[in-house]
Amino acid sequence: MTNNPPTPPVVRKIPHEITTHGHTRVDDYYWMRDKSNPEVIAYLEAENEYTAQVTSHLQEFSANLYTEMVGRIQETDDSVPERRGNYYYYYRTEEGQQYRIHCRKKDHLEAEEEIILDINALAEGFDYFRVGLMRVSPDHRLLAYSVDTSGAEDYVIRFKDLESGVHLPDELPNTSYTAEWANDNRTFFYITRDAAKRAHKLHRHTLGQPVDEDELLFHEPDELYRVSIYKTKDNAYLVRYCGSIESSECAFLAADNPAGEFALVHPRQKEHEYSVHHHQGTFYILTNDQAQNFKVMTTTVDRPEKEQWQEHIPHRPAGKIDGIELFARHMVVYERENGLRTLRIINLETSESVPVVFPEPVYTYSTHPNPEFDTHLLRYTYTSLTTPNTVYDLDMTDGTQELKKREPVLGGFDPDNYQSERIFAVARDGTEVPVSLVYHRDTVINSDTPCVLYGYGSYGYSTDPNFNSNRLTFLDRGVIFAIAHIRGGQEMGRHWYDNGKFLQKKNTFTDFIDCARHLIASDYTSPSRLAIMGGSAGGLLVGAVINMAPELCHSALAAVPFVDVVTTMLDESIPLTVGEFEEWGNPKDKTYYDYMLSYSPYDNVTAQEYPHLLVTSGLNDPRVQYWEPTKWTAKLRDTKTGDQHLVLKTNMGAGHGGASGRYDYLRERAFEYAFLLDTLGSHE
Repeated sequence: MTNNPPTPPVVRKIPHEITTHGHTRVDDYYWMRDKSNPEVIAYLEAENEYTAQVTSHLQEFSANLYTEMVGRIQETDDSVPERRGNYYYYYRTEEGQQYRIHCRKKDHLEAEEEIILDINALAEGFDYFRVGLMRVSPDHRLLAYSVDTSGAEDYVIRFKDLESGVHLPDELPNTSYTAEWANDNRTFFYITRDAAKRAHKLHRHTLGQPVDEDELLFHEPDELYRVSIYKTKDNAYLVRYCGSIESSECAFLAADNPAGEFALVHPRQKEHEYSVHHHQGTFYILTNDQAQNFKVMTTTVDRPEKEQWQEHIPHRPAGKIDGIELFARHMVVYERENGLRTLRIINLETSESVPVVFPEPVYTYSTHPNPEFDTHLLRYTYTSLTTPNTVYDLDMTDGTQELKKREPVLGGFDPDNYQSERIFAVARDGTEVPVSLVYHRDTVINSDTPCVLYGYGSYGYSTDPNFNSNRLTFLDRGVIFAIAHIRGGQEMGRHWYDNGKFLQKKNTFTDFIDCARHLIASDYTSPSRLAIMGGSAGGLLVGAVINMAPELCHSALAAVPFVDVVTTMLDESIPLTVGEFEEWGNPKDKTYYDYMLSYSPYDNVTAQEYPHLLVTSGLNDPRVQYWEPTKWTAKLRDTKTGDQHLVLKTNMGAGHGGASGRYDYLRERAFEYAFLLDTLGSHE
């Protein structure tokens, strides 16, 4: 970093009292919540300028990293075509183009290409452009797709006639992330959001009908719950899913009868989650009713009520069922055991169950849409910390597999040059926490080895050991990249999540600290050579960790961090707040208030030396409002001691995920990696 950084921006302190349960907190930066205040925008721009000045010496390094990252990707490339009916759908990218071009071919792969959506053309004139859902009608004539042009996730659904190439006049504003066609190719079911951006209403739209005449089919008034819709794989039923973090209920409607009414499967019950799948008149229900790691039940469509459910796949304490997928003759069961994703195929005619064997001891996989119901092929993508994304077609009849494509990694990449391993750190309560590591084989492992430790640990989201070509930027410079599989995720089963939320949330933070200390004690690295990183709820993790153990690491990256926990969770007008009472707790309850206040990063900033810190933010972020990282940065700068660098970089035209274009995205990653590498002394 520069030896004599410029003076950081000066920000006003306006005391604002917040009294809860008789306890008064003073928030000097509460006023920053007003985005319409020119002083707020001016301050964010001043922070961006300060960051640019402090890191000016990294411009060339960052540019070189960007060139490296771009140099590893096959810029002109295409996906493996996916069969849907008589068409093969795929997308491709072109060198220099920010976005995908979605295409299809009819009947066979040698047919003439038809471009159904060129996102580059649509994005012209926009600094930010993201396509959300894409739904082709059952007869393949119409495309429904949604667009967000600010990063605020305010999606508008449009319709395109794929035969004429003309957009229809129908536009559905303020929509959520799911929508489905009925089988008549003209009735469309979609979800709209309330003022807090909660998906709360299900509508039925008929093409050509004015939007203000669309029928409201369902309204969910309970702010804990969000509404979505999906279609069963056999295209027989539309399923209205209404769920909170801990509970759900489903209702179904025959997709051939779009004018009908949805019928409830089973009414919601506290802490009961279930989803519905269909096969030849039978509902297969994935449920956690008296089954922490979930089980599969069956019932007839005519008698869907819970009293009729019969056990099909029993609960297993040693393994969690993540999901199921039904084909004409097979069921695929996606599971998780011993911290790894597993997969097995069940023949629905013979009940034979066959596990899929994977070639590496530490790996993961991701599923594909697999839109065809009557097929014997299952497509999935296999990956590991050293193996690029590899697409396979698995024959569910005989177990043979065909490699369809391995992600090209250019620039001389050789997977044999890298080593991965999984170790276990013992947390302070005796729990063994997995840590995944990857590094270059030539890296000498000792206390002087630089290391970047990543963590998330919230919402039951598991951070699986996948491949990322950008990560080679670290590995090729002798840096170990480590993933702490801390509680709050579900790597080790549902209990792993339950023991990292509510009044046990601090396990997430202490697990991460204990993983870092294990790496240090085992001579993988040392505090002066360790950087930590996390985003969103992982940014909360970073914020809590550097408050609790600032001596643990030398630098940190907190991306779009959720750091103002208590104030945010007290404000029910903010998107996500109410729905997340079942993740963090409701601070209106004094027990939760006191506990959340004890770890909230913003509320626990103290006069101590912090590591070098880069904070990122998005002005239009609906998930973590821009003012959280902004206020946290201001308070840290006013309170902390020492001369470690503290910089805030706000994307003034994007939201939670940062830049929408693939090249702009890589520029952001290159800057972040340059900051971390520089602080670790690996600046080349």
